[in-house]
Amino acid sequence: MVKAVCVNGLKRPAEGAGGRQAARKRRKVAGGGRGPGPEEKASCLSAALFGEDCEISRDQLYELLKFAALGKCHNASQPSWCRIYRQSHLAGVVVIVLPEMSQLHFYQFYLQFKHLRKVFRHRFTLTPSANFLASLYGEGANPKPQNTAQGLTSTISKSSDLQCDPIFQKYGGKKRGLTSYILTSEELNKYDYPIKGSTRWKGYVCTGCDKQRTDSSPLFGLDCEMCLTAKGNEVTYVSLVDARGQCLLNELVKPQSEVVNYRTSFSGITEEMLLPVKTSLSDIQTRLKKILPRDAVLVGHSLNNDLQALEMIHPSVIDTSLLFARTGSRRFKLKFLAKAVLGKEIQCEEMVGHDPAEDARTALELAQFFIEQGPAKVAELNLEMVLRAENLAEVSKKKDALQPQGCRVQQQSNEPPHLSKPCFLECLKVTGQKPLLLGRQELDSSGLCQSNLSTSNKQILQKALEDVPLSTFSIIQFSLGPENLSSRLLAELCEKVGSKLTDMLTIYAGPFEENFCLKSVKKKFGKCGPIQSLTVVTETYQPYVCIQYEVLEAAQLAVESLNGAEVAGSCIKVQRPVTAAMLDCDVLIKELELDVENEGVIYVAGLKRSITEKDLQEEFSQLKDLEMLFLPKDLQSAKHRNCCFLKFQKSQSAVDALEVINGWTMKGGKLRSRNALASGHLWRWIWQMNHSNGKQRGNIFYKKMQQLPDCEQDLKKKVKKLDNHIQKLYRSLQNNTLCVVLFPGVNSTYGSQSGLGLMGIKGDRGRSAC
Repeated sequence: MVKAVCVNGLKRPAEGAGGRQAARKRRKVAGGGRGPGPEEKASCLSAALFGEDCEISRDQLYELLKFAALGKCHNASQPSWCRIYRQSHLAGVVVIVLPEMSQLHFYQFYLQFKHLRKVFRHRFTLTPSANFLASLYGEGANPKPQNTAQGLTSTISKSSDLQCDPIFQKYGGKKRGLTSYILTSEELNKYDYPIKGSTRWKGYVCTGCDKQRTDSSPLFGLDCEMCLTAKGNEVTYVSLVDARGQCLLNELVKPQSEVVNYRTSFSGITEEMLLPVKTSLSDIQTRLKKILPRDAVLVGHSLNNDLQALEMIHPSVIDTSLLFARTGSRRFKLKFLAKAVLGKEIQCEEMVGHDPAEDARTALELAQFFIEQGPAKVAELNLEMVLRAENLAEVSKKKDALQPQGCRVQQQSNEPPHLSKPCFLECLKVTGQKPLLLGRQELDSSGLCQSNLSTSNKQILQKALEDVPLSTFSIIQFSLGPENLSSRLLAELCEKVGSKLTDMLTIYAGPFEENFCLKSVKKKFGKCGPIQSLTVVTETYQPYVCIQYEVLEAAQLAVESLNGAEVAGSCIKVQRPVTAAMLDCDVLIKELELDVENEGVIYVAGLKRSITEKDLQEEFSQLKDLEMLFLPKDLQSAKHRNCCFLKFQKSQSAVDALEVINGWTMKGGKLRSRNALASGHLWRWIWQMNHSNGKQRGNIFYKKMQQLPDCEQDLKKKVKKLDNHIQKLYRSLQNNTLCVVLFPGVNSTYGSQSGLGLMGIKGDRGRSAC
């Protein structure tokens, strides 16, 4: 893949700087252009987001927000990847964050996000991050953590008021016995633990630990590693440790179904490790029942996942992810708690995957620490602040690592080590501007701003409608809730989107004669765009050909132009696969064409391999209002993929270009074109998914994906309502307000999903540079 080439002005070679100035004067005199009066001074946004350029880092996003909020004050400068014209005329900046959502969610519910896809033409890909809000704040938002023998400790005085700490609020200040921290039956049900007598957990094996628990009951740490199989999540490694940390069980398990994804980076499991394994899940269940005494208390971090994978029911559980309580539904990660509370490093980067014995032992030690020290001592650690400080320190460390060594030495010698650059939220406060931070989660920046907590998106919207007009910089969080964004549902959605994407890229052509020429078929269909695979289907009475393209436009062009055509001596039919998921394919294609991101963009196929980028620029220079040329290239061979995208400043110019280009001959090759469907960041995402290790999805998974939970229809309604909330908020904004909508992305044991950003200035009708 290559960067887009800007060819703006090729149609007007005689119009230099003087010509453009004269044109501006003519428009001003005639009252044309962007309109008279205030509109002439409106802010506008320019960004060339094609190919590799559409992937934006957290630092680049911070550049945009800082410049938009501060202008040239406080050393703010134009962002490196886009440009804001007339920043001083901006009425404000509004950032809408949708936590735990990613590009995957946007395109899975593309039809439901009706407002987002029709308003924001600038879109970019974000790498997922665990400390997303910290990256918005920038450096200096929190003090750096201090290392002690016990671990990371807060800089807040121990005499500070602990009444608002969620741990103190949940458990009070007095020490208690372990039975006070065992999950109740209501909590077990609420947090998705297998419960005896429930039809949902029918067939699960009970541990047989039915004796009354006391504060002297023995604690056991449990952790499992899972791999993704055709059945779902199956346990492949089990570890059980006793109260002294001694390993009682540490064994690999043979999954019942075929493994689809070993998730080695998380599980540490490889195919070679499981080949000699004979131990089954039932063997592990039997051994656990034999090892655990009747009054055993199991300890683990999000232990519900482990018990579900083990298909076992245990009545007495201490869950450290819930024990170390946070506000809302958020939970601390085990790795963070190990360092912050115990002062130990686990899940180190040099290790391949997690060590279940280490994780089980760590969870056990955390529970023991909590019971021995009591909730008041744990609350004094102020873990919430420590986490924010650690995240910011990590961001700063990564920035420093990117600098040349000489620069780092010079910076260290010139600046006191305890100082950091102020975040732009602090700068806003100094200039008298008060940032607004609203959401379900606590978003305050070490006391810089007071957070506004709400329990529903409706309440957040109501508060935002009242307060956003009074603020020059706002961060608003809307959430679908953890129950709708679970890792398990994410994995299923990923497979479903991947399967549908594969079907949309695939066409079937035929029937052909028995001895037809496959080469001529490939040549004919190759003129529509790059082909990834081509196979002959022989299960039918007459042979058909299955063709999978690399881009959506190629598949659609083949359906539109070759259906009913004569190919290889046969009059053929061209169609996409007929599945339940593809019934709305035509609707989706139509909406993609109308997507504001594809406005003024066309797809051109049939380019000869000998054609160069320079040839294209020269050939297409005669097209009116051509702004940009994007020529996709193969990463390995660096050869272009016999297609390109052309972006025009005006939609009508793109329509005119379609009529001209169709049938146009370039170096002996006949060109074909149509409206773009996936020209910007979506093109890159499709390419990545299409070339990922998981691209070959079998029907084994697709049957499972058709049986997503019943809540999916409910989730669609919630997404639609969320889109309506954003629409109402957007409509309330003043013209000249920069609005950025962020799907931060997801990092979980089920994999990583890239984030997505959408941005625009309300009232900005310009397509590019103003």
